[in-house]
Amino acid sequence: MDNQQKTYLFEEAPIPKAVMSMAIPTILSSLVMVIYNMADTYFVGLLNDPIQNAAVTLASPVLLAFNAVNNLFGVGSSSMMSRALGRREYDTVRKSSAFGFYCSILSGLLFSLGFTLFRSPLLTVLGAEADTALATAQYLKWTVTFGAIPSILNVVLAYMVRSEGSSLHASIGTMSGCLLNIILDPIFILPWGIGMGAAGAGLATFLSNCIACLYFFILLFIKRKNTYVSLNPALFRPRKAIVAGICGVGIPASIQNLLNVTGMTVLNNFTSSYGSEAVAAMGISQKLSLIPMYIALGLSQGLMPLISYNYASGNVPRMKKALLFAERAAITFMVATTLLYFFGSGTLIRLFMKNPAIVAYGSRFLRGFCLAMTFLCIDFLAVGVFQACGMGKKALVFAILRKIVLEIPALYLWNFLYPLYGLAYAQFTAEFVLAIAAVIVLVRMFRGLENRSEGSSR
Repeated sequence: MDNQQKTYLFEEAPIPKAVMSMAIPTILSSLVMVIYNMADTYFVGLLNDPIQNAAVTLASPVLLAFNAVNNLFGVGSSSMMSRALGRREYDTVRKSSAFGFYCSILSGLLFSLGFTLFRSPLLTVLGAEADTALATAQYLKWTVTFGAIPSILNVVLAYMVRSEGSSLHASIGTMSGCLLNIILDPIFILPWGIGMGAAGAGLATFLSNCIACLYFFILLFIKRKNTYVSLNPALFRPRKAIVAGICGVGIPASIQNLLNVTGMTVLNNFTSSYGSEAVAAMGISQKLSLIPMYIALGLSQGLMPLISYNYASGNVPRMKKALLFAERAAITFMVATTLLYFFGSGTLIRLFMKNPAIVAYGSRFLRGFCLAMTFLCIDFLAVGVFQACGMGKKALVFAILRKIVLEIPALYLWNFLYPLYGLAYAQFTAEFVLAIAAVIVLVRMFRGLENRSEGSSR
């Protein structure tokens, strides 16, 4: 896709074509990432060992914490890059990408050193007990100590490539690593292969992320004369405008993710008091709920460059039409998925483990989680719009409302009213309230943008 084609997609293509061209590759990439995330749970589940399965679940908050860096330098840089493209400030695009790239490497290195030095207290914080601590540590050795840099870098590079309209290439890069992970998982995990258990899942993840990074490096080398994404170290010089533009969106997005990690850690700590079978069941239910969540996230991420570009160029009607089209498609899909999950929860849990206790726990958890799906997609799209427009403060307010004000208190309340099983309804409580707030804020925001546009045209 050359630069003229990218401009056509952002400025002139019919709304359904523009949204789908950006969103479908991102959604497909997200679905592959879901399968990749579920692969660890599935293949470790074949061992029929709740301790190994619980280890993967307990490690999830640490891997989710990578997204704090992904959001800071991925979401932040891509939003800055797309807005600069809309203003045709191409030098800013190049400098923003170089800044995000090298900061991602430094952050990955800090993650790796931090986990290695403070492993024991961190395992306690994650909720690992005496029987699950060793397996959790072995999984995290490969995914964090060795794997932090490639894990972060391949996601950030995908954001950057997507920011200039190359959604398909961004998705291919992400999917290449995910598909390799799925192939390697059974070889490294199961007894007929290397038989490493949870540690094997971590090793497969590490290798697959390295391959994904290699794809992006080759892509950017081939397209070096036809891309604004730059990895030139000479451009890695912090400039006030660029740092402020990236961090203004990236820091709130990063804090949002850290709050997600906090919420997951609180949930896992509540669940761990009920034993390893409850933890394993909660992990399977969470992984299943990732499918619709990642679809909503993929749609939001795919839409962001289109929103950013048109916001910067002042085309408010095109922004609004793109968002409304995406909302209608997402809500229709999520309602259908909620019905499938609610009535087929037991069958879905059995796909991962046939342990009767885990199926009993997991099916009830999944019924609670699925109720949040429709409202969650509305919230994700709203936050995506805020991030695309550089409105980091609005995104941060929603993040604080979601976890600190609503979801974490709801975990305590639901667990008190409905021990263990009530934990799955905390997310629904938070997302329902946030969906109402999202609609109100978006309506007011677009009215303000339309009034400003009309005033400037007079």
